Amino acid sequence: MPIETDVAVASTAEGFRRGLGLFDSIMVVVGIMVGSGIFIVSAEMSRQIGSPGWLLVAWVITGVLTVSGALSYGELAAMMPQAGGMYVYLREAYSPVWGFLYGWTMWTVIQTGTIAAVAIAFARFSGVLFPSVSEQHYLFGPYNLGAHYAVSLSTAQLVAIAVIVLLTFGNALGLKYGKIITNVFTVSKLGALAVLIVLGLTMCANHAAIRANFTHMWAVHGAVPLAEGLSAASGFGLFIALCISQTGSLFSADAWHNITFVAAEVKRPERNLPLALLIGTATVIVLYLFCNVAYLASLPISAMQTVPSDRVATAVLRTVFPHVGAELMAAAIMVSTFGTVNAMTLAGARACYAIAKDGLFFPAVKRLNRAHVPGWGLAIQGLWAALLVLPRTINPLTHQYGNLYSNLLDYVISAELFFYILTIASVFRLRCMRPNASRPYRAWGYPWLPGLYIVGATVILLALFAYRPGTTWPGMIIVVIGVPVYYLARRVFV
Repeated sequence: MPIETDVAVASTAEGFRRGLGLFDSIMVVVGIMVGSGIFIVSAEMSRQIGSPGWLLVAWVITGVLTVSGALSYGELAAMMPQAGGMYVYLREAYSPVWGFLYGWTMWTVIQTGTIAAVAIAFARFSGVLFPSVSEQHYLFGPYNLGAHYAVSLSTAQLVAIAVIVLLTFGNALGLKYGKIITNVFTVSKLGALAVLIVLGLTMCANHAAIRANFTHMWAVHGAVPLAEGLSAASGFGLFIALCISQTGSLFSADAWHNITFVAAEVKRPERNLPLALLIGTATVIVLYLFCNVAYLASLPISAMQTVPSDRVATAVLRTVFPHVGAELMAAAIMVSTFGTVNAMTLAGARACYAIAKDGLFFPAVKRLNRAHVPGWGLAIQGLWAALLVLPRTINPLTHQYGNLYSNLLDYVISAELFFYILTIASVFRLRCMRPNASRPYRAWGYPWLPGLYIVGATVILLALFAYRPGTTWPGMIIVVIGVPVYYLARRVFV
């Protein structure tokens, strides 16, 4: 008997079922945005910026850019409500090769690498509750592949792979199962984040932290050098610190556009996609701002800068729950990361489907299974994400093992920001190219808000190229490698 979901929901021309309502769509946006980053990145940001007030300003910048970007994407999503999201927008606004370059980077590193990274984060925090789950407890390996790389399978890696396999299988059963998991875990993680904020502003708050952080909230203390002779202590250094810190805050609020990958399965997409993007991003940004206020009410910024393993949220809970704070936070992050892996698994396979429909990926990926979802797309995405869990990096100084996907994600941050800029610029381009095209929703604040995003994101990108070249140029190289791959794919798959 065929496995089907939402049988009463009308099919699209592509064969998808429109089974995601407004609430479901908002949950996809929020569920992907809230992972483990908000519980960690403020520590590194506080070291870069060195000031409580300017730390909050950095998060405000993130909020303005994220919501501006979401409002701009809404026009594209309502105009082209089909599977594929950014891949489709770049293809239509520029050329198929630009769409493919994004799709190539997304599939090889951005989506699958993030799935692998968040699955490992789930495993790491599960190790707080279950000590046998550890990246140092090996089932085989590590086997060195030269001086810089290795492969291994630890108990933590095994748990991460199991999570990827489980959620890939669950999403292959149909949209209904994927959205139930997303909704349940997203509501749970929002509840956990709200509890953290309330505790941070009440029980965990202390007068010493409040006095230290808010009496002289604009003074810079303990900022690390950004480059030789440059730190946040100077005006220009502070400007650069705010730009560089966005690699933490901006990308902790990243992936909100993934809802556009599943546009073909959203009910009334011309209405629900722009609303989901706006409500979802605004909700997360407000929670993130309050979360950072809670951190500053509980910990002096000097303590945030030196917190072990950058686990700021854990340090906050430990002020009131010294014996179980770490366990409580670990459980909350496990819920959060599990939901994020599920939402990214659901969305990413739809982008692979769109690429395959254009004859640039394995032909099987363009077919939907009996549950009206891209089963082969899910399988190939899950397989690659699981494989990315296995490679390790070797620190030549300490001989400690890291994870290859972490390096890859660092490398593509700049490339992803570049694609964001290019996509939002397509709002302007398509209005010129197709002035009479149907636009059920027109970007609010046009041309100022889309322009604000482009200018702001471009400044951040230039700062990263100038002061973090080691993690920016490699990302662009990954993108450029996609050019010959595009022409090879046309020969192989078309």
